[in-house]
Amino acid sequence: MSAKSDLLVGLDIGTTKICAVVGESTAEGVDIVGIGMSPSTGLRKGVVVNIEQTVQSIKKALEEAELMAGCEIRNVYAGIAGSHIMGFNSHGVIAVKGGEVTQKDVDRVIDAAKAVAIPLDRELIHILPQEFIVDDQRGIEDPLGMAGVRLEVKVHIVTGAVSSAQNIIRSCHRAGLDVSDIVLESLASAQAVLTEEEQELGVALVDIGGGTTDLSIFCNDSIKHISVLALGGTNLTNDIAFGLRTPMSSAEKIKVKHSCALAEMVQNNEIIEVPSVGDREPRQLSRRVLAEICEPRAEEILSLVDQELVRSGYKTMVGAGVVLTGGTALIEGISDLGEQVFNLPTRVGYPRGIGGLKDVVMNPKYSTAVGLLLYGANKQKTDHRFRIREKNIFNRILSRMRRWFADIS
Repeated sequence: MSAKSDLLVGLDIGTTKICAVVGESTAEGVDIVGIGMSPSTGLRKGVVVNIEQTVQSIKKALEEAELMAGCEIRNVYAGIAGSHIMGFNSHGVIAVKGGEVTQKDVDRVIDAAKAVAIPLDRELIHILPQEFIVDDQRGIEDPLGMAGVRLEVKVHIVTGAVSSAQNIIRSCHRAGLDVSDIVLESLASAQAVLTEEEQELGVALVDIGGGTTDLSIFCNDSIKHISVLALGGTNLTNDIAFGLRTPMSSAEKIKVKHSCALAEMVQNNEIIEVPSVGDREPRQLSRRVLAEICEPRAEEILSLVDQELVRSGYKTMVGAGVVLTGGTALIEGISDLGEQVFNLPTRVGYPRGIGGLKDVVMNPKYSTAVGLLLYGANKQKTDHRFRIREKNIFNRILSRMRRWFADIS
């Protein structure tokens, strides 16, 4: 199989699954040409805990994607998540040289905004400009060419643990891949499922994955807040396995096929078959019992997200409501429960803005992988909105780790 230079690959390294989506850049956008998925056994709560198992899972997903796309995969855009992710706002100010804002001025003011104290064990993931201000003129998205003497920028800085970023890159390298960029998974999902109108009006994206739930808030076409909760679909699976006394593998299948987030939506006469532990016979149970197990956990996850929304101070600015995505968003009734918890319009977000085999990935569980693809496709046009990385990320992180160990030794 030959390697094609115009192919893009998004690699979603998740707690429950590793998904590789291959796309081809076209004049109209991105066409999906291949997809591969394998169970993930080497991660906990979005963080790599066993590199060898992670490498094997990545290889399996890649083989499947390569067979479907008929190509060899060498470079990927990898996602990063986990409770170690943190975001905060910063502000930078410079004097404009020559009376006209140039690209050098933009770079200098972003450098000024990121000149904040960051612990040595943390790594910058993104610097996301929210707005530029030229001589007190606010709300500027692109200041290039404007006249002025003072340039300011408000940015949102995303950081993560150096070790977590390093382990993701190391896993990819051991699977024979180069990492083009590491991308925050909730940011990637936003590119795949949110509309421009929602981001302009104000929207909260809740990506409910297997091990974590990622919250990102957008308003005025820029990101305002991010947060990661260490709860997800795996907690729901554990509850089902414990409550119905069934193996974890069976609990996962029952969750996907029969679960409901609102017990009142289930009729009493609906019956499901539940496998038993050991050699016991399967049992027949009411589906309402399953819903009564799922509802408290789903409500807990959404209530914690709502508390974070309130704590961020942006809940009143979320005019377009809440968008739920990720594999757990497929549970029946979760958008209705979301409207009750958030008291805001709530919908389930599916990947959009793609062509080719789009029916194959038209599922919330593929939102992150498709978003990583779209991020790669838009990277050249949007470099000023994201942190421009050095070419060799791996060496940069290694050198940072060496400095860290030198300081503590």
